[in-house]
Amino acid sequence: MPGNHPFFRAPVASLESGLLFLPRVSSFFHHLFGIFIALGPFGLILFSLLESFILVLPFGNDILLIVLVASKPSWLPIYVAGAAVGSTIGAFLMDLMSRKGGEEGLRKLLKPDRFNKLKKMLSKRAPLALLVACLAPPPFPFRPVVAAASAFQYPRRRMLVIVLVGRTLRFALLGLAAWWFGRRVLSIVQSKAFMWFAIGLIAFCAAASAISIYRLLKSRGGRLGVKQ
Repeated sequence: MPGNHPFFRAPVASLESGLLFLPRVSSFFHHLFGIFIALGPFGLILFSLLESFILVLPFGNDILLIVLVASKPSWLPIYVAGAAVGSTIGAFLMDLMSRKGGEEGLRKLLKPDRFNKLKKMLSKRAPLALLVACLAPPPFPFRPVVAAASAFQYPRRRMLVIVLVGRTLRFALLGLAAWWFGRRVLSIVQSKAFMWFAIGLIAFCAAASAISIYRLLKSRGGRLGVKQ
């Protein structure tokens, strides 16, 4: 049975106590986090993958990592590695999609002045921009920077190495904070101020994603109309 595997036993045993510290944004998010906590390191890998690729939930993997580390501090290296690997896989999937679209695809999503500034920045300081994006917390854009670097054809292997190193450092610092401060960190995550801050970020990111998708579909529709 999967629940008897050592990777699952401790997280499942501490599931109920861990869930007490989750921000109760809604019963949906509460149960969603519960599922990933029950999966232990594998849930963290999957959640980090989704968060780095398509899932719009700021601080989601941070909260998950904090709860897991606080529930089982001795597994800190495993949780950090799982979050970093999952995030890198998500960045790889984002790279596959963005690299294929190239500059032309990115140009359809951005205004000309922003596109030119982003291209200039990444052409000169792409490694630094990627590393900062990997280390910085929301609302600093991680996925947009990865997508832009891929669209501008920054070498895939270098980008993934930077992402893996940067995300490992970020999650290691976060995990050490959860290990050192324990429940005090979780009390911050549980606070109403943090909850409303997270809700605001979710709403903002969801709106931004919807606008980007609308622009992409509109540009494609216009191009098809011209061809016809």
